[in-house]
Amino acid sequence: LAAVERTAKLCEGQGHHVDWDAPVFDEGRYLRAFGAVWTAFAFWTIRDWAEKYNLTPSEEQFEPNTWQMYLSGKRRSSGAYLRAVQDIQRTARQVAAFFESYDLTLTPTLAQPPVPLGNFNWDAGGDEFLSHLGEYSGFTSIANGTGQPAMSVPLHWTADNLPVGVHFIAGYGGEGTLFRLAAQLEQARPWAHRWPPVAA
Repeated sequence: LAAVERTAKLCEGQGHHVDWDAPVFDEGRYLRAFGAVWTAFAFWTIRDWAEKYNLTPSEEQFEPNTWQMYLSGKRRSSGAYLRAVQDIQRTARQVAAFFESYDLTLTPTLAQPPVPLGNFNWDAGGDEFLSHLGEYSGFTSIANGTGQPAMSVPLHWTADNLPVGVHFIAGYGGEGTLFRLAAQLEQARPWAHRWPPVAA
């Protein structure tokens, strides 16, 4: 929240008009649909790879999360997949309508500061894993699902000197707006010299 508020003030200082508003859609339904399509894609990709090389996929060939996504996609019915695609398309139309009034949205990139390695695992079960991941990365998945251009910009830093991204989404075809804004923001608040201590 601090990252978004600080960035909103920076944008206002650069001459942009900022409102508090958001597209209206069923976030829970969208995230479930996104997870369904994601696991179906994992199943399709691995099966396609295996058929190409005349192989049988096995658990030891993949990271645990990837293998569990494959299995989850394998269990999903074609009807469930098509219903998920329908839900994502409905959301895309709802979000697109929002950009008839606004050029961009601004959110955090992630719902928490950077987390340690191993924070995400499938031990709790597939649906719980996807829900946990969706709660962490739900701001970015909307652009993935709707096909809108987006960017994450490192404009905020924690007390421990870890970067916190802010996420801008543009309407369809709005890549130019994102590039121009990124250049403007980087000039106003440069970040190329900033490195977290673990990467220095």
